[in-house]
Amino acid sequence: MHKLLLLLLSLLVPALGVAEPLRVFASVVPIQTFVKKIGGEHVDARAMVRPGFNPHTYDPTPQQISALAGAVLYVRTGMPFEKAWMARIQSANPAMQVFDARHGLALREMEAHSHDDAEHDADHQEEADHDHDHEAHQEDHEQHDDHDEHAEHEADHDHEHEMDPHVWTSPTQVMQMIGNIRDKLSELAPAHAADFARNHDAFMAELVALDKELHALLDPLPNRKFMVFHPAWGYFADSYGLKQVSIEHEGKEPGSRGLTALIDQAKRDNIKVIYVQPQFNKRSATLVAQEISGAVVAVDPLAPDYVDNLRRVGREFAQVLQH
Repeated sequence: MHKLLLLLLSLLVPALGVAEPLRVFASVVPIQTFVKKIGGEHVDARAMVRPGFNPHTYDPTPQQISALAGAVLYVRTGMPFEKAWMARIQSANPAMQVFDARHGLALREMEAHSHDDAEHDADHQEEADHDHDHEAHQEDHEQHDDHDEHAEHEADHDHEHEMDPHVWTSPTQVMQMIGNIRDKLSELAPAHAADFARNHDAFMAELVALDKELHALLDPLPNRKFMVFHPAWGYFADSYGLKQVSIEHEGKEPGSRGLTALIDQAKRDNIKVIYVQPQFNKRSATLVAQEISGAVVAVDPLAPDYVDNLRRVGREFAQVLQH
């Protein structure tokens, strides 16, 4: 009798129209976290870039491409891998909507080398090579984004300089982003709009508290500069009046002249810690740290526990920048 009831229920559930969770792909883990926070039980949120992998060079797996067939939405952030893969991602499911999480946000340019003019003159040819690569990179961007509903918006920003895709490192940017996600999910599943609104408001309260805590930690600091291998913390730095100094530039590690200039700058600015992402090679960061008798410390902008992670990063920066 029990088995018969279970069988009847299994037949009735589809007939009653009980919907499966919306399958949503996000470019990177933090965006997946935001979709989960807003969507709750009504979404099946997945990250295209799996934990531990570099989002600049990532190749989606065949299984991920196949799983896109069941997705209703892809949330992108303009990460480099998307510029190469966007056309294929969309061709795997032409009915899937593509939404740019940066829509309506104030974007910033990726850091150029922030070293002395002398370094710029010495490395002029290297910079010219960077410019040539960037132009080719831009052409690829335009070719692959023909079908993106926000391609025109992004092209306007990316016409002259590469824009920084790491928008989620600023809680204030995320406050606007999660409103976009709430609205998009409500459009796709209007029956759950009230749940999405409640989840949005609860997460917004977390973000407001986090932002207040970070200001209290970082606003009084006498030293405002920190050195990173990959410039992923620009939006965070802008939000709290800090300045990131990047070792890497446009995906390229510095040559010997660049390293020398970075070492000199670190000494002048009393920088003793080089921050690295776990997903990147830390060879250059280690070389700079050795020359300044400093340390290499990992901070991960791709961690899934967004609020707790930014709280940890804020405390780490505060400790180092007190001197």
